[in-house]
Amino acid sequence: MSEVAPRPTPPPVPPIAPRRPHVLRHGGDERVDDWYWLRDRDDPEALAYLEAENAYTDAGLARDVELRETVFQEIKARVRETDVSAPVRRGDWEYFTRTIEGRDYAVHCRRPHDARDGRGSASLPDPDAAPGGPSGEQVVLDENDAAAPHDYFVLRGLSLAPDQRLLAYSVDVDGGERATLRFRDLDTGADLPDEVPGVYDGLAWANDGCTIFYVRPDDAMRPHQIWRHVIGSPTDSDVLVLQEDDERYYLGIGRARSDKVLIATSESKLTTEVRLIDADDPTQPPHLVAPREQGLEYHVEHHHDPERGDRLFVLTNADDAENFKLMTAPAASTARSEWRELLPHRPDVRLADVDAFAGHLVLSERAAGLEQLRVLPLDADADPVDDAHVVEMPEDVYSTWVGANPEFETTTLRYGYTSLVAPTTDVDYDVRARTREIVKVQPVARYDASEFETHRVWAPAPDQTLVPVSLVHRRGLPLDGTAPMLLYGYGSYEISIDPTFSTSRVSLLNRGVVFAIAHVRGGGELGRHWYEGGKLDRKRNTFTDFIAAAEHLVAEGYTAPERLVARGGSAGGLLVGAVANLRPDLFRAVVAEVPFVDCLTTMLDETLPLTITEWEEWGDPVHDPEMYDYIKGYAPYDNVRDQQYPSLLVTAGLNDPRVQYWEPAKWVARLRATVTSPRAPLYLKTELGAGHHGPSGRYESWREEALVLAFVLDQAGITD
Repeated sequence: MSEVAPRPTPPPVPPIAPRRPHVLRHGGDERVDDWYWLRDRDDPEALAYLEAENAYTDAGLARDVELRETVFQEIKARVRETDVSAPVRRGDWEYFTRTIEGRDYAVHCRRPHDARDGRGSASLPDPDAAPGGPSGEQVVLDENDAAAPHDYFVLRGLSLAPDQRLLAYSVDVDGGERATLRFRDLDTGADLPDEVPGVYDGLAWANDGCTIFYVRPDDAMRPHQIWRHVIGSPTDSDVLVLQEDDERYYLGIGRARSDKVLIATSESKLTTEVRLIDADDPTQPPHLVAPREQGLEYHVEHHHDPERGDRLFVLTNADDAENFKLMTAPAASTARSEWRELLPHRPDVRLADVDAFAGHLVLSERAAGLEQLRVLPLDADADPVDDAHVVEMPEDVYSTWVGANPEFETTTLRYGYTSLVAPTTDVDYDVRARTREIVKVQPVARYDASEFETHRVWAPAPDQTLVPVSLVHRRGLPLDGTAPMLLYGYGSYEISIDPTFSTSRVSLLNRGVVFAIAHVRGGGELGRHWYEGGKLDRKRNTFTDFIAAAEHLVAEGYTAPERLVARGGSAGGLLVGAVANLRPDLFRAVVAEVPFVDCLTTMLDETLPLTITEWEEWGDPVHDPEMYDYIKGYAPYDNVRDQQYPSLLVTAGLNDPRVQYWEPAKWVARLRATVTSPRAPLYLKTELGAGHHGPSGRYESWREEALVLAFVLDQAGITD
């Protein structure tokens, strides 16, 4: 008798979210939203739908399980799991973090500055030493201990008191971005009874070492208040210092490197207002630097000079300085009329930030789409502009930034450097001698940078604007269209997606995948005009730039549409969602992570977190009929139609306050209900215990990335 062949396992059946028509009316327009009901997180059917989608995704991606595990093990093997960061000096101590094999979170440590026995200021602690052991090392905070009772954990704030005897730290245990503020006595290692719930990012100590300022968000998650707490006092006696009632603005606070003032900033997307708090007399009312003027942005650095008097360095777009200029002002300045120009506006250089030290300034700039650091001397016998110099970098396409530099009286600048092929490097740069010392190079096992090459190409957009695209791939790639490619984009908030190294990306490169970044308008790569060209009623440029980049890469032979995968997250998820509607034929697959795809409905709902503050970025469809029509014309959710879409992997976070989970969930539901043509795979994966940034621990984060990369490889036809 012959054996009966086993029946093949039937493919999983996708869940179908029930239609419950809900009419959305605005002005004379009506939209019917069949899945509006998914907004109700207390509806058991909403949670059941998310769980069903997760189960379907698990079943649908089961074919990738072995590949996913292989990629995860590759990522894990490349990372030195037990490692230390480059130490940063602060007075008599040096601070650094340890990571330990098998543990998800960092251990924050310090050692006495004089414990190095002449080994040099850049000497690294022993990575394999136990925390708290050699050279008088102390554990400041072990995140693993703090995270132990929780499924999710993110350290949102960490701030040392000026005398370094107390530590303030805030933790988020559900991904909702509201944290609990706690305090630790570093002499004993014990936490104090003081505990402040419901705080946001931003902590600043006064010089007495017992007064701290913190930020609270409102019900819409807009940071709108700055409070003052004194250690040892009940939290219900904390003092409200500032409140921002204009819903377009949000508050933040920090401590100046000079240690003389705290800087409280109220800002919208277009306008800034700064107040200074005396760090020696924290109960005095904040001092207003200059009153807000619509469209005027300014940012302040305080400089302390006992001989010539204290002053402010002001970075501003005043008087049509689109790319910003640098001004000086007396420390007691109360009006813009007191500002004097130090470095004028330059149309080809975006001045992004200024860091003040006792004897020099460091300007963070962008020129020709790349970051650069400019040093301006402040010595009495030097001209800060004429005697300035730009720090040289070793590659043509790279990313650099000012690192942790808490010391004011120093001539050494710690900066970071990386590229698409170069792991992150910490460098100490002597601003006077113009010499550098490499402190630490990110260790990456099983990786040879010489096997890969990186460069930049320029893609013509429909209006003939040239869009920069950064690329990395195996050396000697044949430009015959046979290589698979992952194309990444963002393009919002003047955020630049710079060419940086990724240990996980090596798993793609080793398999012959080309990785590319489309630096589309709406980002800040080419200056303020690049940002302005991709926001409000020019937002469609972001999408057409991305399409132009993809078309150019195909035309030049880097890849072909059947091997091209797009990826974007948050506002970048809106980008790839819009592109999937516009040019589904151009991509094999799309990865949309926490995508902002129901943007019209969100921008109409003033009760949602951050909506009103976002109007200056996306437009105000509530009061502006033209913006309503414009956003409706590109919103990915509103423009789903019956066509053949690329394969889609979509993610969401149930506790996400930035992009509510229902946006990707509704988008997937509408896609399932609308597309009747041959269907490509469509998966939704929702983190039910996390927020905007996905799972918290490093191992779970690596697994999440391995899932995405396995999907990309599978779609590109690579299965091992």
